[in-house]
Amino acid sequence: MAERGPVASWATDFDVMDPAYIEDPFSIWDDLRETCPIAHTERRRGAWLLTTYDDVTAVAHDTTTFSSTQIMVIRPDEAPQGAGPGFLPYGIPPISADPPLHTWTRRLLLPWFSHRRVASLEPMTRALCNRLIDGFIDQGRVDAAEGYAQQIPVRVIATTLGVPDSLADTFTGWVRDVLEFADDQLKRIEGRRGILGYLTEEIARRRQDPKDDLISSLLAEEHDGAPLDDRLILGICALVLVAGIDTTWSAIGSTLWHLATHPDDTARLVAEPTLLPSAIEEFLRAYSPVTMARVVTTDTTYAGCPMAAGDKVLMNFPAANRDPKVFDRANEVVLDRAHNRHVAFGSGIHRCAGSNLARMELTVAVEAWLARIPQFRLEHGADVTWAGGQVRGPRSLPVVF
Repeated sequence: MAERGPVASWATDFDVMDPAYIEDPFSIWDDLRETCPIAHTERRRGAWLLTTYDDVTAVAHDTTTFSSTQIMVIRPDEAPQGAGPGFLPYGIPPISADPPLHTWTRRLLLPWFSHRRVASLEPMTRALCNRLIDGFIDQGRVDAAEGYAQQIPVRVIATTLGVPDSLADTFTGWVRDVLEFADDQLKRIEGRRGILGYLTEEIARRRQDPKDDLISSLLAEEHDGAPLDDRLILGICALVLVAGIDTTWSAIGSTLWHLATHPDDTARLVAEPTLLPSAIEEFLRAYSPVTMARVVTTDTTYAGCPMAAGDKVLMNFPAANRDPKVFDRANEVVLDRAHNRHVAFGSGIHRCAGSNLARMELTVAVEAWLARIPQFRLEHGADVTWAGGQVRGPRSLPVVF
């Protein structure tokens, strides 16, 4: 059962689903870095929370002590019946795998997110963004999260998987159920069942009628001289669907939120479009959406903290990207930041395989928006809502222009 009591101390009793944490985690991270850079909680079956750049990257690189077999920030209360470990014995590789499984499954994905393939998706993405804008620009207002940001990645990923983008709203619902509603076990179960059930059917269809898509490509692959297990293919495709949607729409939404609330930055980007590449990296740094988890493999002491085998450690990439020891003016958005070693896409061997695609989608989404809506702001009295936990980003973002 989810724990709802008030947080007694962010250092010893944190809750990443607490409304205060979701609304403004930045000040909490700042305080923790100064007083307790590795926080601990007994909530949600216990976890450690890393808040500095050095600690986050160190744990990300130590795959022996900190395993990727448990990546969810919120531990599920129970495994969904019919969709537990036996249904996905490989997890969702490569993100939930350690070497050697991680190594060769990641290699299978990389060609599908190469610069060349991503470039081939850019015209479609730009046309999609403009089509979305066509649908609301005459109204002078839109929920920029629901009506724009959330509509882009799901359709691009559908193209990669070779599934119809007419099911975009269905896919979006499933992904939100899995990642966003951490305190609703039924939603998580139904979202997971929806994704796995649909992809299982698609794998069967592709076996009979191959196409030029990721599912068909995986069905044609071999490892150690044998075809890939369908359950492995299912896990990889589920990862692409889940990770490729929520993370990117959250980055797009957070960027639009920033521009809606910082008109000087918006005006500068419109006046100096050559700043866009560095600005995109800065938005990724300042509003990194993803926190990932690792599980301790053996009793160890890290930075003076006694961690037991089975403990969960949260790699707080967003907090790492706001560490003032690494980034000057860490809590400011500096559009022309020259040196930006952010870890929005992770660090180490699990660095996001789809980073090229995410960058392209974010760049095109912002570029298309500013070309047609160069001035906009939050709607007066608007209620901006945020999702948190695994992925932070705006879920309601009413703007006027």
